[in-house]
Amino acid sequence: MGVNKVILVGNVGRDPEVRTISSGTRLAKFSLATTDHRSKDQDGNPRTEWHNIIAWAHLAEFCEKYIRKGTQLYVEGSIRYDTYEKDGVKKYFTEINAREIQFVGPRQSGGDSGGHGGQGQQDSGPAPADQGPPQGGYGGDANEPPF
Repeated sequence: MGVNKVILVGNVGRDPEVRTISSGTRLAKFSLATTDHRSKDQDGNPRTEWHNIIAWAHLAEFCEKYIRKGTQLYVEGSIRYDTYEKDGVKKYFTEINAREIQFVGPRQSGGDSGGHGGQGQQDSGPAPADQGPPQGGYGGDANEPPF
């Protein structure tokens, strides 16, 4: 038995890109920056890591409606590694498949005071089956990078 669980708290780097894949499932993609103030780069600045976040179905709709660049979020999900080919070169990428998203910090205008995930706004239980990647992947071009 294994556990694949990731918890991130950070700031959204760009507005979510939301689309509907060929199966009809909604997919949202955005970047999240996490900053470690204990670890410094060579210039003495806090180290920032960028994470690619993927949200499916109802969680993707929540992202489209409420999440904007700069929003501070708590994201819980699983890590996924994959590859694609571009111009004959194999590329590697890492993404976080979000199961729960909650706002952290100041309330965003037009937003919700809570979060969204699993089976309800504050529920951290397992996501319904329609909130994970559909069988067979994204439904797009196999050579298309997810970001």
